[in-house]
Amino acid sequence: MSISLYSQEKVSYGVIFVTQFIAPKMKMKTIIYFFTFLLINLSFGQDNSYLETEVEITELIDGSLMIPKNQKETELVIIIAGSGPTNRNGNQNFLKSNNLKKLAIALAKENISSFRYDKRIVKQIKTGNIDVKSMRFQDFVNDAKDVVSYFKERNQFSKIYIAGHSQGSLVGMLAAEKDVNGFISLAGAGQNISDVIVDQINNTARQFIDDTKRVVETLKSGKTTKDFPPALGAMFNMEIQPFMISWMAYQPTDIITNLELPILIINGTKDLQVSEEEAKLLSDANPNAEIKIIENMNHVLFTIEGDKLENSKSYNEAFREINSELVESIVTFIEKNR
Repeated sequence: MSISLYSQEKVSYGVIFVTQFIAPKMKMKTIIYFFTFLLINLSFGQDNSYLETEVEITELIDGSLMIPKNQKETELVIIIAGSGPTNRNGNQNFLKSNNLKKLAIALAKENISSFRYDKRIVKQIKTGNIDVKSMRFQDFVNDAKDVVSYFKERNQFSKIYIAGHSQGSLVGMLAAEKDVNGFISLAGAGQNISDVIVDQINNTARQFIDDTKRVVETLKSGKTTKDFPPALGAMFNMEIQPFMISWMAYQPTDIITNLELPILIINGTKDLQVSEEEAKLLSDANPNAEIKIIENMNHVLFTIEGDKLENSKSYNEAFREINSELVESIVTFIEKNR
């Protein structure tokens, strides 16, 4: 990663401090070791192959534009994060994988630009101005469309692609109707979110499956309900139910059927949240779509060789590398459509 001006200033002040105040009290051999250590760490800490710039799209949407250096014109991939208060790097408060940032860096090394952004709820949390009751799924779609329009108007890139991860896959489909040259689904569901919820509860907490089905049917009818077990409160609390109702209004397979642009659908065999069957549903809905099932890739786009415990822990393991086959698949897809 390239060092910002602020970071460079900190390094400079550190060198001044050492040479003026510490060095006189150190042996020359120790000083040489110190500066060797400093230079090695700086060389690992920066990457001169790309430039990263902060961009404000709207008052609620901020993001990072990553552009390969020495490239006159490139394609742009707009990366849309998944569910929850997820930031531009793919992280939440207690889950830090940096998976979306790693994807952006990997694309930059292949001479492909990207823009990734914080979901609006991230900025709302920071400012203390969050209103879950009034939030709707269409808000996320409108944000994605604003991002597309922003870069389309500037005519800076040869083509614009959307890559939506998890919930971001559906958001991306809905935003890809205009001014987009291709769509990439990363671990996106093919079923309605109501059916995904039922499947997940059936796989993880089967004792609540009947209650879940009952609540889901009520929400799908457009009504809210207070009749749900406390254990399911995080999923079905009264504040979030209007949002869930708005989300359930969209059927991913219906939407992808009508997309007339190059499509790449990617899923991993170690995905604990969205099975590869979901990817097949999306692929079947649009015969022109390409599908790529990646062996041992999980939901956060890492390679998992072990069991479910390793898989779950990886959601908070930022030291892991992004799956290389994933990057190759995206790059090949974009190159083929140049």
